Amino acid sequence: MIEAPRHILVVEDEPKIAALLCDYLRAAGYAASSLADGLLALQAIRAQPPAVLLLDVMLPGMDGLTLCREVRAFSGLPILMISARVDELDRLLGLELGADDYLCKPFSPREVVARVRALLRRAEGRLTGAPAPSRVSVGGFAIDDAGQRLYWGEQPLPLPLTPLEFRLMRLMLSQPGRVFARALLLEQLHEDFRDVSDRVIDSHVKNIRRKLGGLQPPQDCISAVYGVGYRLDLS
Repeated sequence: MIEAPRHILVVEDEPKIAALLCDYLRAAGYAASSLADGLLALQAIRAQPPAVLLLDVMLPGMDGLTLCREVRAFSGLPILMISARVDELDRLLGLELGADDYLCKPFSPREVVARVRALLRRAEGRLTGAPAPSRVSVGGFAIDDAGQRLYWGEQPLPLPLTPLEFRLMRLMLSQPGRVFARALLLEQLHEDFRDVSDRVIDSHVKNIRRKLGGLQPPQDCISAVYGVGYRLDLS
């Protein structure tokens, strides 16, 4: 059976940019469609989630940041935000709301395709070498590599981890008690390392803590080590 191409949804209200992105994505072998309204996009995502969401910040109906937050309330699908805003605070806000990646305009369509590929690799958990077991237990947590899910015992997180958050948590669970420097975490999570602040890691950790806090009982196991990074403490 021939596998259907993965669907990439482009939410962009500038028709020329939307058409250009869809053309490049289709040339790369993906199915691509576009919407220009945030509210319509939310309805479409609820009905049939895409493999990756390309999301502009400035949109009619519902802005991209709000849409990102709404999607994160029910889905862990990979989100790449695209914006003319270049300030680091804007990028951090997008990442805090759950975006996996952030790209500033103007951009190269080829770079967008490369980042989509990277997001899909992370989401699908493709690893080199021998395949890891589908489910691994570490200190009360269960890591489901095949489903890209994290459990506390048999209890799933009330809000799913994004692909990047899953990778970060999995990395820290691989060595409980170790202090991971922010720069090291950034390099490990972004193999296509680029000029972004290591404060991005702080945003992802904040999101993970919030999601772990929704468990019963709440789990507060990620400790900040001043001036260095983070440590996962398991009792």
